[in-house]
Amino acid sequence: MRYNELGTTGIKVSHISVGSAAFSNIYGKYDEKRSLELIKESLNLGINYLETGPWYGQGSSEKVIGKALVGVPRDSYYIGSKVGRYDKDTLKMFDFSAEKTAAGLDNTLSLLGLDYVDLIQVHDITFAPDTSVVLKETLPVLEQAVRDGKARFIGIADYDIDLMKEVVEESEVKISTILSYSKSTLFDNRLQNYISFFKSKGVGVINAAATGMGLLTNKGPQPWHPASDDIKAICRRASDYCKERKVELARLATWFTLNQPGIDTNICGFFNLDQLYDTVEVMDTGLSEHESRILSQVQARFFDKDTLHWDNVELPLYKNKLNELSKK
Repeated sequence: MRYNELGTTGIKVSHISVGSAAFSNIYGKYDEKRSLELIKESLNLGINYLETGPWYGQGSSEKVIGKALVGVPRDSYYIGSKVGRYDKDTLKMFDFSAEKTAAGLDNTLSLLGLDYVDLIQVHDITFAPDTSVVLKETLPVLEQAVRDGKARFIGIADYDIDLMKEVVEESEVKISTILSYSKSTLFDNRLQNYISFFKSKGVGVINAAATGMGLLTNKGPQPWHPASDDIKAICRRASDYCKERKVELARLATWFTLNQPGIDTNICGFFNLDQLYDTVEVMDTGLSEHESRILSQVQARFFDKDTLHWDNVELPLYKNKLNELSKK
């Protein structure tokens, strides 16, 4: 396993890390036994960073990780969690208040069965009522949590990299990491435009969703995926092209992302052991000659023209739904 320095934290994280969205019903039916096997085998393979949060299964991911870590030496792994996004109910989904932030972290520690997390992140800051709420309420509470020994470092996580850059620049609280997702992919590699800035600030770069949350797979994304029908159609044509040539698009997408410079760790949401083994194998041995050729063809045919993204899609939908609910 390859290890990298996580910003200036002094932590050396595995290049591949485990995301806990799969330990919920987000990407398919949650199965505790399968999840426990995944976590334990990931640790056996040298993966030392686990990413969780209350949004993933509203507690199921935190509980199963806590269960898997019983008896595992605390100094043999690092764990990151989140505050800010909690419930499936739209009215209760986001809460960046000081009170909820403190309570949310305490609940996470209880579910994990741990005294502290190595990294506590503000989840999806785009959905805060105003950036000032994150700067003046959420982050100061997390800073106190660090002083109290409940967390070691503080990070932010969002789809909007410009917003994370703004918060890093304006925050009086030390931001040690950022977590970007779906922006180090075959169809959107904009994270590379920000690496030097974050590195200059001593901020560690965590990347997630090498397959664009399922778009870059032969199976395709879940029905809830926020991308437009046009984007889904382009990715579907790419996956069909790969299927015809007996290649898994997810392998090509994963290899591409794992080889992007400046990223400290790549969070992967493994749904089963085969995906785990396949990802580690791609990192260790690379693509076959046939796969490399197909990757070049896929890039040229489907992803060389425009950056595909869903910027400014989810927030308006969320606000519209809030407005509808407030009228009832």
